[in-house]
Amino acid sequence: MSGMLYLVPTPIGNLGDISLRCRETLENADFIAAEDTRVTMKLLNHLGIKKNLVSYYEHNKGFKGNVILDRILAGETCVLVSDAGSPAISDPGEDLVRLCAENGITVCAIPGPCAVITGLSISGLPTGRFCFEGFLSTSKKSRNEHLESLINETRTMIFYEAPHKLVNTLVDMQGVFGPHRKISLCRELTKLHEEVVRTTLAEAIEHYQQTPPKGEFVLVVEGAAPKEKETATAEDAAARVAQLVADGMSRKDAIKQTAKELNLPKNVVYDAALENNA
Repeated sequence: MSGMLYLVPTPIGNLGDISLRCRETLENADFIAAEDTRVTMKLLNHLGIKKNLVSYYEHNKGFKGNVILDRILAGETCVLVSDAGSPAISDPGEDLVRLCAENGITVCAIPGPCAVITGLSISGLPTGRFCFEGFLSTSKKSRNEHLESLINETRTMIFYEAPHKLVNTLVDMQGVFGPHRKISLCRELTKLHEEVVRTTLAEAIEHYQQTPPKGEFVLVVEGAAPKEKETATAEDAAARVAQLVADGMSRKDAIKQTAKELNLPKNVVYDAALENNA
């Protein structure tokens, strides 16, 4: 009988954020797969928990993933943790979850701390629709390609960034999104020096060029303004009706279809088609 994989989120700064359920899950596990065993050991010592730890990170996930899988298939229960926040989000745990899913192993995610949602919720920017873009590449070319793919993204965008790369990232963002795009820079979330700077890209660049950034950042960037739909003209309607009729559709159905496609009243389409002998 196979065991289970539990995804347990760990505090992103404040150890008090560990939940009772997360603690119980850690206590009951047969072993814990950790991104950095040293970081996880500090948390376990704080909780008074002694448990077998297995390292699982980006550069050993291919080998260790199969080792962990074999132990779970043998009946053991594994808890996966990252250094901070929810495992499998911008994290090699994504691959372990997929491996377990492919082998019919039950995966259970315990709710808890997540920097993406924490930053978004206090950003002051729209939260109804958003996309998480993770860390941008250290390569300027790849970074710009990533940003350019988002130039028309209307949802609020969320990125992670390290302090030493922040200014370069902001400059590249300004080059793609423009200087007036709103951004909330959330620093050291849940920690003693937590700070949220709500500003524009141009002002953010000026600020952090004068004040060197410290701590890890969650960048919440305003989405692009929705493009206004172009209003179709009578000529557009007549041309579309003519095309549909030429393709074999009846005139009546062509008018109905055109009205739907162009979001125009049927009588307007009918008159346009009549005037153009469509």
